[in-house]
Amino acid sequence: MPRHYQACEGPIDGLYLPQLAWDVFHRENIQTIDHLRAVAGQLERFEGLGPITMRVIRQELDRVAAPGEQLFQDGQLSAWGA
Repeated sequence: MPRHYQACEGPIDGLYLPQLAWDVFHRENIQTIDHLRAVAGQLERFEGLGPITMRVIRQELDRVAAPGEQLFQDGQLSAWGA
């Protein structure tokens, strides 16, 4: 799937996300990867995040997860997207 956004590194080291996501995280005071992981199943409640951005966030969390802890496989929705 082609990217229709410019991914950039933000205040959470190692994650590359659209600027929109970083702006929402700043507004919601999400400053750590642990906090982001804790709310990843509830991204729909954050105003301004659309379905594509939410999917990108969850995929990026899986990308940086330890082996065996990824929640997405082969593009299928996981518990993050339930």
